[in-house]
Amino acid sequence: MDRTRFSLGENDAPTTWYNLAADLPGAPLAPALNPRTHQPLTRAEMAHTMPEPLIQQELSTEREIEIPQEVLELYALWRPSPLFRARRLERALGTPARIYYKYEGGAPTGSHKPNTAIPQAYYNKLAGKTGLVTETGAGQWGSATALAASFFGMTAKVYMVKVSFEQKPYRRALMETYGAQCTASPSTETEIGRKILADDPDCTGSLGIATSEALEAFAQDPDLGYVLGSAANHVLLHQTVIGQEAIRQMELAEDYPDIVVGCSGGGSNLAGLSFPFLGEQLRGGREVRVIAVEPAACPTLTQGTIAYDYADTGRLGPLFRMHTLGHGFVPPAVHAGGLRAHGIGPLVSRCVEDGLMEARAVPQTECFEAGVQFARTEGIVPAPESTHAVRVAVDEALRCREEGTAKTILFGLSGHGHFDLAAYERYFAGTLADDRPDEALLADAADGIPHVGR
Repeated sequence: MDRTRFSLGENDAPTTWYNLAADLPGAPLAPALNPRTHQPLTRAEMAHTMPEPLIQQELSTEREIEIPQEVLELYALWRPSPLFRARRLERALGTPARIYYKYEGGAPTGSHKPNTAIPQAYYNKLAGKTGLVTETGAGQWGSATALAASFFGMTAKVYMVKVSFEQKPYRRALMETYGAQCTASPSTETEIGRKILADDPDCTGSLGIATSEALEAFAQDPDLGYVLGSAANHVLLHQTVIGQEAIRQMELAEDYPDIVVGCSGGGSNLAGLSFPFLGEQLRGGREVRVIAVEPAACPTLTQGTIAYDYADTGRLGPLFRMHTLGHGFVPPAVHAGGLRAHGIGPLVSRCVEDGLMEARAVPQTECFEAGVQFARTEGIVPAPESTHAVRVAVDEALRCREEGTAKTILFGLSGHGHFDLAAYERYFAGTLADDRPDEALLADAADGIPHVGR
């Protein structure tokens, strides 16, 4: 029987996180800036929002950073995650390509997000915090934060983008099951939320708005630790257990990817899978073509500007040099809530800028079409975010069929879609729209990008 599953034993799991900054050529990453002075953020200023170990990880250029034993023990509940050969999908496509996917849906909350929620909760607990506060889009990150907080006996407060709060009630229920309090954003609980609702009572919310609310709540309670689910260097670092495992599993398959595909919002799943492969390439190994796939409704990489911008709408947090649509951008209400981010992680942005990655924007209905085909051949219903990676993996496999080339394609299946079946219902009913941002709104948001460091 042809092998379809490639698994590692618990003792084969990575014991360090991989840091791409150690191998990135050229100048070091541009520093984050203080939101008030626009000067490089100091360690003392970072200490207001981050425990010292996370500051060290955020700034580090060391290649390997040890994973604490307490974190490894919790990772072992579901890691290493499996790698699959999508043989049934290959046959359905009639392609000579070999398609593999790294599946993160076996985590307790159904996605890759606990890979960073657990270490962030661990370090905040060591720092004396009794609770966590954060923002979430589709709810995967909020669920992971709630889980991690429960593991360490902490409270959790989650501001969830309002459109996802309404679209995904079972994500809310999952957070509450783990003991978290979940609030639709924008809310009346914070000054920034009240201001936005006064200007637009029907505002559907954005990750930038939810981030501002979480930061405001954090600033008012010294017992809370603020945690974030994507974009930051230390978050991307934690996710590299995905790619490190995948490298070992591709060895078991006696294969190696020509193409690595990941869905792209803030960048954590994409970086987690691709950075270890890029590191191999930068150290003289085989070249890989990495494709970052984003929604056409939120085209941060394909239409954004590389500039210093705020990660949050209220301009409470630092400025980062990144691809951005503008911190005031509110994307259409597509179901891939985890990909509705106006800006992306500086490390991912740098990879695109340096030609180590390419970016592609795809419409929502084409993604669901690929997601359904994948479910009917491979058996797993992908999360809306993951369908973006599926779409491009299928497109590349079809290209191989047309060209008669047998390339190896690896994509990240970042989570299952069991809480997103309402979106699949809309797809089958033909009521799922291919929303694209209004050009005037894009221009207005771009005008709001500060003229800093240009």
